[in-house]
Amino acid sequence: MAQFDLVIRNGTVATASDRFQADVGISGGCIAALGRGLGAGGEEIDASGRLVLPGGVDAHCHLDQPSSDGSVCADGFTSGSVSAAAGGTTTIIPFALQMRGQSLAAAVRDYHRRAEGKSLIDYAFHLIISDPTPQVLGQELPTLIEQGYTSFKIYMTYDDMKLNDRQILEVLALARREGAMVMIHAENSDVIGWLTDQLEQAGLTTPYHHAVSRPMPVEREATHRAITLSEIVDVPVLIVHVSGREAVEQIHTAQGRGLRVYAETCPQYLYLSEEDLKKPGFEGAKCICSPPPRDPANQEAIWSGLRGGIFQVFSSDHAPFRFADPAGKQLRGTDASFRYIPNGVPGLETRLALLFNGISEGRIDLATFVAVTATRPAQIYGLYPRKGSIMVGADADITLWDPQAKWTIRNDELHHEVDYTPYEGITVTGRPVLTLSRGEVVSRDGEPVGRAGRGEFLPCERPTPARPQGQVTTP
Repeated sequence: MAQFDLVIRNGTVATASDRFQADVGISGGCIAALGRGLGAGGEEIDASGRLVLPGGVDAHCHLDQPSSDGSVCADGFTSGSVSAAAGGTTTIIPFALQMRGQSLAAAVRDYHRRAEGKSLIDYAFHLIISDPTPQVLGQELPTLIEQGYTSFKIYMTYDDMKLNDRQILEVLALARREGAMVMIHAENSDVIGWLTDQLEQAGLTTPYHHAVSRPMPVEREATHRAITLSEIVDVPVLIVHVSGREAVEQIHTAQGRGLRVYAETCPQYLYLSEEDLKKPGFEGAKCICSPPPRDPANQEAIWSGLRGGIFQVFSSDHAPFRFADPAGKQLRGTDASFRYIPNGVPGLETRLALLFNGISEGRIDLATFVAVTATRPAQIYGLYPRKGSIMVGADADITLWDPQAKWTIRNDELHHEVDYTPYEGITVTGRPVLTLSRGEVVSRDGEPVGRAGRGEFLPCERPTPARPQGQVTTP
């Protein structure tokens, strides 16, 4: 008689702290045992020559998110989750966006409607707070935090979403009182607006000038201000999608002073540069995101920050706008100013492989990879130890990796609904070959398996992440 529903045998289990040979016994969708020579499973998988890793947690992605400018996300919860699973991710955390004048509770109900019965893998929600009214701060947000929406994002830029410093302080104070985690998009809106006006008056409106309108001091100043506001309130914050050295320095200094400042970065800041925005014609629009990609020296600064523990989270910031689409990157046509081009790049399916490639290049180690792609996001956002770990009692969210597989990223082999990938033609080493969500195979050899809609919504606990202790390291 089988002792387990499934046993994964002969693999090398790797976590954020350990690496060891073990079989993994799975029952009832959870990890039931770790050890050598486990009893029989109703089903068995031979993982010889494979790494057995926690399924990825992509803690920053945008799916079927409403907009105020008429742009439309190409990916909803079905295509987005299928793409994520094919890339080795087993949990996604997209955003329920509150529009100005909208009830936050209504925004959450609408987002559940968009997600229900569609996801292949499990999911949680962050909130986006764009209108922190007394009703929102006094009643709706505390209630939602109690119900499991324990993290939310605020913006220091974008006219339809930005908060002023007083509003940020009010949101931070509520987060301190209620035990929530605040994510901050840190760019100085007024400087961006002024630079954009100056560039447009000079006729400099190509996709490349998006980067010119958002130089590093714009991110540096806002990062410093966000840290300062969090210090005044004495509350943890997480700075999202950090792009380069100057913001890294602000975060590193804050962490060195013992402040609870966490940081996230993304593949675009390791593999893209401002030169990509200079591609002929309108092609540079494919790489427009905010903050923009920088240059090779700043790519090295991001790798160093990952290696040194300054970053706790590595997310895709998947923003799925099609290129050849009047509801996507060509919202105002191919002659439009960069101001009107929807921001963001796709990356749900390629996130893990692009970072894993850093292991083969000697830039990071395997423990760091697991930490920033699975364990630490789960801890920071209140999903640990159910997600992000390989331990007895955790959900059997597991990805088997072939660490030697060498392959080239091609959009026609990906599963998102976007008509391009900015990483087209990049060759990487390491690939997920089997993805399990709660013990059920959802992707095999890069192809989705299973029923869309099997994914469950995950209420999040109030996070209790360890204090970050980052240090800059040399290559």
